[in-house]
Amino acid sequence: MFQDKVRTFKQQKFSYRNSNRRINLWEGPVRSGKTVSSIFRWIKYIGNAPDGDLIMTGKTNGTLYRNIIRPMQELLGDDMYYHQELDSRVIDMWDRKIYCFGANDERAEAKIRGMTAAGGYGDEITLWPESYFMMHLSRMSVAGAKFFGSTNPDNPQHWLKTMINRKNDLDMNVFHWPLEANMLSNGGFLPDEFVEQLKKEYVGLWYRRFILGEWCVAEGAIYDFFDELIHVLRDAPSAARFYQVSIDYGTNNPTSFGLYGFNPHTKPRVWRERGYFWDSKKEGRQKTDREFSKDLRRFLGTIKPRKIIIDPSAASFKLQLKKDGFLNVVDAENEVVDGIRTQARMLQSGEYAIINHPTNQPCINEYYGYVWDEKASKRGEDKPLKEGDHTKDDERYLLHTNFGQESLDLSILTRM
Repeated sequence: MFQDKVRTFKQQKFSYRNSNRRINLWEGPVRSGKTVSSIFRWIKYIGNAPDGDLIMTGKTNGTLYRNIIRPMQELLGDDMYYHQELDSRVIDMWDRKIYCFGANDERAEAKIRGMTAAGGYGDEITLWPESYFMMHLSRMSVAGAKFFGSTNPDNPQHWLKTMINRKNDLDMNVFHWPLEANMLSNGGFLPDEFVEQLKKEYVGLWYRRFILGEWCVAEGAIYDFFDELIHVLRDAPSAARFYQVSIDYGTNNPTSFGLYGFNPHTKPRVWRERGYFWDSKKEGRQKTDREFSKDLRRFLGTIKPRKIIIDPSAASFKLQLKKDGFLNVVDAENEVVDGIRTQARMLQSGEYAIINHPTNQPCINEYYGYVWDEKASKRGEDKPLKEGDHTKDDERYLLHTNFGQESLDLSILTRM
């Protein structure tokens, strides 16, 4: 145990002292402490960086704030001021300006085009478009400019991994951070029992990437651990506190509704109680938005759901629902891979289940044919094959919209 603590301390000290290349990356499993170490190093750099503006980037400004800026505020207090300035989010700190950006699609690189930067920090880099990262590096033209960032592993063909593989040819340092490095017994911040529980919540692909820290290919069944004896329940928990509906809308493709019950005091605390499924190709005719709206009314009966969550792209159907008096319609959080991870975590932990109701049979059946797209994997992308995914989409919308940020739990980062 003492040797593990010594190893962790040496690892922290080594990365802090040796992250002095043009590009400095911390990679490894979730909650391994890599973000904490990279934040400390970034703060030190801000204090002695060359003259010039700095850049901080996350997948979105929201995730950048939750993951990085808020912990920095806890550490630095009044030394940093995070605010809106014209059309940018900006940190004023130690007579410097740090411009904050989200990089969630290919258009993001235009946000920093033309800037001259003395350095930058990146969060969740594998979620960025390659075009943004390369534009960022090109903007760091001030002599001595450096980039710092952290990431979880992804597909081994991912553009960032191809750069990491060439680190000896580039001015780059990469520090791998194992999960055990952040255990209290090893001098880290996470209780040992929390780490053991975390290991139980990830399976398959996610376990290899987010627990073992491997860069591995997404292949085969997406929910390869799905077991009807475990994940399909005979009866719904009693005393449901409230309901929500989630909708995957299609015209040529099937339309799927799911009615979900919630009770924070039961396990599972959320379950798919029953469903509606209309496949226009099998039925021989398409339904109009108005017909689907009427079907939803009949599907709900006397139930008044707190939210109706729907695919953001279903513009015409959303308008029809609001016209028909459904005023609690909200857009789903539609990040596909993040949503799949949320669903896998909740199935594995017992937080989510499907009720054995006849109308849920299409939902159960689709688990067995929901697979990763092999061609996309060879391109370094994680994408499900767009076949037999309609109930999977309505499940994902519901779970990720409500519970997608739960696994972040950043309180550990702010108790430093």
